[in-house]
Amino acid sequence: MDILITCLLFALGIAFIVKGGDTFVDAASWIAKALHIPTFIIGATIVSLATTLPEMIVSLIAAMEGKTDMAVGNAVGSVTANTALIMATAMLAMSVACSRKQYWKQILLLIAAATVLLLSCRSGELSNLGSMILAAIFVLFMVQNVVSAKMSSKGSHDRETVDRSQLSKNVILFLLGAAAIVVGSRLMVNNGSAIAAWLGVPERIIAVTLIAVGTSLPELVTTITAIIKKESALSIGNIIGANIIDLSLILPLCSLASGEALPVSAQSIAVDLPVCLLVTLVAALPLLIFQKANKWQGIILLGLYAGYLALVI
Repeated sequence: MDILITCLLFALGIAFIVKGGDTFVDAASWIAKALHIPTFIIGATIVSLATTLPEMIVSLIAAMEGKTDMAVGNAVGSVTANTALIMATAMLAMSVACSRKQYWKQILLLIAAATVLLLSCRSGELSNLGSMILAAIFVLFMVQNVVSAKMSSKGSHDRETVDRSQLSKNVILFLLGAAAIVVGSRLMVNNGSAIAAWLGVPERIIAVTLIAVGTSLPELVTTITAIIKKESALSIGNIIGANIIDLSLILPLCSLASGEALPVSAQSIAVDLPVCLLVTLVAALPLLIFQKANKWQGIILLGLYAGYLALVI
C-alpha cells in the first residue's frame, strides 16, 4: 500500500510540473508583452528558460539534498530524452527543415556543451573549470539569441495596453505555476528516491528514465503542438535551446547548490554522458550540414534510446 501511495505521489508530481509549467509559460509571456518587453526577448529567453524549469528545480533540489546522482542523471537524461525520443518523434512525424544561418551557432554551442561536460567529468566530478566553461556557453547562448532576434525583428514595435486586472491575474498565475513546479519537483525527487529504494535500483537509473522523461514533458507538449501545426522549426529550436540550458546552466547551478564540485558516478561517465553526446551528434550534425532532418535520423535516435534504456535498466 505504501508503494502505491508513493507511485501516486510521483505521478502527482509529474502532473504538477506539467500544469505548472504550462501556466508559468503562458503567464510569463503575457506579463512580458503587457510590460512592453519585445516579443523577440520572450522567445529568446523566457520560453526556453521556462520549459527547462522542471529539470532545473528537480536537479537543484536533488543537489541540495545530497542526491547528486539524481541531479546529474536528471539533467543529462533530460537532454538524451529530448533528443533521442522527442526530437526523433518530430523527425518521423513531419518534414524538418533547419536554416544553417539561423541555427548554426546554437547547434555548435550544444555540441560544445555536451563535449565539455563529458571531458570535464572524467575525474569523477564536474570540475570547477568545466562549470565555468559551461556557464560561459550559457551566457554566449543567451547573448546570441537576443542579438539574432533583435536583428530579425528590426522595425517591429508591438505594444499592448496594460489591463491591470489581467496583469494581476497573470502575476498570480505566474506565482502559482512556479509554486506548482517546485512542489511537483519535490514530489518527484522524494518519491522517485523511494521508488528506487523499493525496486532496489540506483537513484541514477530512476533519474535518467522516469524523472528525466517526466521533466521533459513541457518539450514533449511543445513538440506535439508543433507537429499538429506543422511548425518543425518551433520544435527543433525549442529542444536545442532547452538542451543547451540543461547542460550549461543547470549542472553548474547544481555544483553551486551542493557547495562543492559535483560528483559524477562512474556509470554516468561510462554510459550516460557518452550517450548524451552521441545522440546530440546524430541529431545535430545532419541539421548543420544538410539543413534538414531525415526519417532515418529519427529511427536511429529511437533505436539508440531503446538500446540505452535496455543498457541502464
